[in-house]
Amino acid sequence: MKYLLVTALAVLVFWLWRHNRQAERDAAQRENMPRPRPAAKSLQATEVVACDLCEVHLPRSEAVTGRKGLYCSEAHRRQAGD
Repeated sequence: MKYLLVTALAVLVFWLWRHNRQAERDAAQRENMPRPRPAAKSLQATEVVACDLCEVHLPRSEAVTGRKGLYCSEAHRRQAGD
């Protein structure tokens, strides 16, 4: 009878030890997993235009408007005779 009790106790200790090792392994895996990035703020698309003189692309909000078109700088607007 005492051998049965000792065997049952040994099996219980082995099971608890193995269960704890598995839990530690799972926790370590969760720590190593890449964390999801926070949701990006809603980005709005900007319209890109080309300078009518040098054809450099730039956002429409930064372009200089002339009578003949859009330019990347005031100097190019003047140079185009606008």
